[in-house]
Amino acid sequence: MGKSKKGGKGGKSTVVKLPKTKCCDAQKKCGRCPLRMLKDGTLPTGYTVKHRRLVRLDGKKVTKKKLAKAA
Repeated sequence: MGKSKKGGKGGKSTVVKLPKTKCCDAQKKCGRCPLRMLKDGTLPTGYTVKHRRLVRLDGKKVTKKKLAKAA
């Protein structure tokens, strides 16, 4: 699925968290919430959050495939 990236010689893989495309508006924010990731600075480059939705800075449509490549 492209969510893990291989490490160096150790063979350990780290899981990259992909943000959700829409905030669930829960009281307690989950780890994949785009608002939380924006605040923490872990949102992939080229993406931002407007009106609780994940959007691209260049105005194109957000797809999971392109999001996985960016992360």
